[in-house]
Amino acid sequence: MNPAPPPVGPPSTHGETPGRRPRRRWWLVITAVLVIAAVAVAGILYEAHRRIATPYQGYEGAEAFVEIPQGAGVIAIGRTLARAGVVRDETTFRLAVWRLEAGRLLKAGEYQFAGPLTAEQVVTRLVRGEVFLRTITFPEGLTFQEMGRLFESRGFGPASAFVAAARNRALVADLDPAARDLEGYLFPETYSLSRTATAVDLVAMMVGQFRKVHADLWPGAGATRPLREVITLASLVEKETAVPDERPTVAAVYANRLRLGMPLQCDPTVIYALVKAGQWNGNLTRTNLQVDSPYNTYRYPGLPPGPIANPGRGAVAAALVPGDVDYLYFVSRNDGSHEFATTLADHNRNVQKYQVQYFRDKRARERAEGAGRGR
Repeated sequence: MNPAPPPVGPPSTHGETPGRRPRRRWWLVITAVLVIAAVAVAGILYEAHRRIATPYQGYEGAEAFVEIPQGAGVIAIGRTLARAGVVRDETTFRLAVWRLEAGRLLKAGEYQFAGPLTAEQVVTRLVRGEVFLRTITFPEGLTFQEMGRLFESRGFGPASAFVAAARNRALVADLDPAARDLEGYLFPETYSLSRTATAVDLVAMMVGQFRKVHADLWPGAGATRPLREVITLASLVEKETAVPDERPTVAAVYANRLRLGMPLQCDPTVIYALVKAGQWNGNLTRTNLQVDSPYNTYRYPGLPPGPIANPGRGAVAAALVPGDVDYLYFVSRNDGSHEFATTLADHNRNVQKYQVQYFRDKRARERAEGAGRGR
């Protein structure tokens, strides 16, 4: 019998099972798609990185100011910055916010931008709250008129605007009903202001700072004297000495004189009177000491009608708690410090030493030096 013929069909490949080749083709397609997708994602990420890491400046001029309103969201902030030319577009800004995870950290305020910045740098500044502020420092012992001139010299506005704001006694009516202006209550310190801040805003800040100092110092001192008296005395102390350690002693001299009914004989009060009358020429004379003004403590007993300057914290603290000394006199040593005395005889000797002999010796030295240079 003849053997059966072999089965008819396509030749088989060694080691391959039916269905293997279609599955391989699918894996190749999937792999290719994944590779293409990965390349596309890498391209997108690269482009995103390039957009947020490339410095950009789309505004003309050296700087741009942008106001970020309170409560503005990321989209609104991005739109504002893009319109101002600070970032390339809203998408770039949002990418930078997303990368830095800063969506809830952006702070409101006015910002100053100068020169090309990356979107990340812009976002970082908003996160840090680096708002644009201008500072002005008022030294202790200035009158509000002098503060006004300083305000103008620093470019914040006209002195007249500051002076007008400083006449708003309503700001301290609850503290000092007798106040005719804010002299004494404009606390000397460094203040930071936005570009749009006015003299009215600054004066309100200064009175607010005074209130903080008042709340801090008064409870501990247990003061029973009217606030106006304390601040008036503090203004005298501030004008008489710039040496911190001397302030309680100077305050004690005036407090002792007030207790004994002695005239205060404070030169700065006379100068204040002369300035108010438009008669001050920078030189205090014996004739000046007779000027008829309630601020002239040579002619009128007790404290002057009100503060003659705006004292700092140290002078206010000294006026609240004067030193425990019995001095009644003091005279300048001509180096910023003072010599104190209890009796008039001691005071006269100090005057002879520091105000008479001192200047005689000084003139003699100057003549000798001049003669030496002329040889």
